Amino acid sequence: MNITRTLTRRDFIKVVSTGGTGLVLAFYLPSARDLDALSLEPAEEFVPNAWLKIDPQGNVTITVARSEMGQGVRTSLPMIVAEELEADWTKVRIEQAPAHPDKYGSQATGGSTSVRRSWDMLRKAGATAREMLIAAAAQQWSVERASCSARNGMVFHDASGKKARYGELVQAAAKMPVPENPPLKDPNDFRVIGTRTPRLDTPQKVNGTAVFGIDVKVPKMLYATVARSPVFGGKVMSFDASKAKSVAGVRDVIPFDGGIAILASSTWAAIQGREALSATWDEGPHAKQNSEGIWKMFEEAAQLEGATEKKEGDVIAALATAVKKVGAVYRAPFVAHATMEPMNCLADVRSDYCEIWAPSQTPQRAQSEAASVLGLPIDKVRVNVTLMGGGFGRRLEADYVTEAVKISKAAGVPVMVVWTREDDMQHDFYRPATYNVLTAGLDKEGWPIAWTHRIVGPSSKGLVVGGSAPPYSIPNLLIDYHIKETGVPIGAWRSVGYSQNTFVIESFIDELAHAAGKDPAEYRRQLLDKSPRLKAALDLALFKSEWGKKLPPGMGRGVAAVQGFGSSVAHVAEVSVSKEGEVRVLRVVSAVECGPVVNPDTIEAQIESAIVYGLSAALKDEITIAKGRVKQSNFDDYGILHIDEMPKVEVHIVPSKEPLGGIGEPGVPPIAPAVCNAIFAATGKRIRKLPIRPEDLRAS
Repeated sequence: MNITRTLTRRDFIKVVSTGGTGLVLAFYLPSARDLDALSLEPAEEFVPNAWLKIDPQGNVTITVARSEMGQGVRTSLPMIVAEELEADWTKVRIEQAPAHPDKYGSQATGGSTSVRRSWDMLRKAGATAREMLIAAAAQQWSVERASCSARNGMVFHDASGKKARYGELVQAAAKMPVPENPPLKDPNDFRVIGTRTPRLDTPQKVNGTAVFGIDVKVPKMLYATVARSPVFGGKVMSFDASKAKSVAGVRDVIPFDGGIAILASSTWAAIQGREALSATWDEGPHAKQNSEGIWKMFEEAAQLEGATEKKEGDVIAALATAVKKVGAVYRAPFVAHATMEPMNCLADVRSDYCEIWAPSQTPQRAQSEAASVLGLPIDKVRVNVTLMGGGFGRRLEADYVTEAVKISKAAGVPVMVVWTREDDMQHDFYRPATYNVLTAGLDKEGWPIAWTHRIVGPSSKGLVVGGSAPPYSIPNLLIDYHIKETGVPIGAWRSVGYSQNTFVIESFIDELAHAAGKDPAEYRRQLLDKSPRLKAALDLALFKSEWGKKLPPGMGRGVAAVQGFGSSVAHVAEVSVSKEGEVRVLRVVSAVECGPVVNPDTIEAQIESAIVYGLSAALKDEITIAKGRVKQSNFDDYGILHIDEMPKVEVHIVPSKEPLGGIGEPGVPPIAPAVCNAIFAATGKRIRKLPIRPEDLRAS
């Protein structure tokens, strides 16, 4: 325990509101009386709050309470602390926070919130420590605090020429009062924020020492795979474990409420044991479900008026006066997350305690759900957060964690449950499929005066209608929806509802522009008078892409944009389409308006990643159902973009002093419609159903 302070227990956790986000700034600061009661000597490290500590050598360890899944938070969040701390970046280290119910505020990594909702909190954490270090130096030198300054891990007194390294001040700083409202730096004085900073965890990922969930090992652990019902909602009726138990390395076969666990000394033995298992299943109410039936159900529901999501003006009256009406039906399929690292979790359940190692986007959810399953107090469940090989929303769920907990409890030993690629593909929480019916009315100049959008999708309103409001100025608007149960589990997929709804909105606004005989880029610009940040991103993308420059025959250029997650992103895609209908995306020019920039390298990488992810879905991916089962099982029938299929990507950042936005997700939604609009420009054929299939584009 590193506890060296002079505050009361009342200050053990100090909660600071940050704009209603529910975030906390926790100060782990027991009083000197507490130290005496615990018979502990004051530690040498300076630990001013829950986010950082400084040792006598001047090394700064910054705690990261969000999950790292490739998006760079183990670098960007420490950059925020280090900036205000005036730390020497070469001495910055990182430490991953385990799950805690409230010490770190929300630890969920999703919704592109990690940086923007930590910004104020982490700046204050760094500034607090900086001010305490400066105060300690000023006291030692008997000078005014205002005459001292900090820079690059040192405190200076220019008048006398005195200076001290942070490491030399740790014990004295630990005795200083904690400032309630430390002054924050002027952004014009930033030295770390805004610079291209190599990621702190890259060396470990390159040399193989980085620990992902699937890498964790503890003494006496076993590996497990699970035989699950092939049909959603099914249950085991009976099984014969004799052949499974005869497989070398298999130690036990354990039924539980999620299926049948095969425990073994290795993952391969567990997988082979599952192959040998004989089981029969009660396939439940969804055994006859198929994709054709789902689309028919959606189409029938779309004939009826739905629940209102958004209503402005009088759509019916506006449509009656429209000079031209345009209608279209768009479909977006179920898609899987397809993370490179399949689901896995190691759980060690004992009689009164549980320790978990998990690549989780929501460690607090994993902690609370594990505690509930075991009937333990939450402080008796420790969740260690590992690196993860992709999340994309899949690891917001805790099913794979509670599964490991149940199996470990039944087995009485630590158990690492590993999913195969087939498990991952066929037992996902999928992006919802949606059926979309749109109608618009145009005035005599071709501008939209009415817009209706009816959405039909499964199970969850938020995942279906999120991001369905167009950013354009349209005086009469109606969005309604139907939610229909399909039996297919759905969940948050990277960019959530914006993913499918931006495809629909940005494709349909393109249709309106062409129906009006107007340039689709200029058409959008004229309708963005109430969205200046999106217009700025669009203008930059158009300029950098040389919009309007003639392309060779067989090529087309398309544009799409989105405003969401606090940011605005516009993509211009250039594609070629062969006579056989093969689409090749050659170039994507992207512009981002996300407010202040922490690490431009991260922004570029995230946009590139979003384009890969979104293109894979647009060009290749669809989850289909037959007899209640997912037909796709691996990357041979559920493809991802190959390296030789990757377009040239150019990312441009709009300089901005607007509020900080997210970056992990907003690059995904515009890529599918930008490509589809480019296909129309090249061929005159409109894509209204994903994924894009060559047979829909072959020359007649």
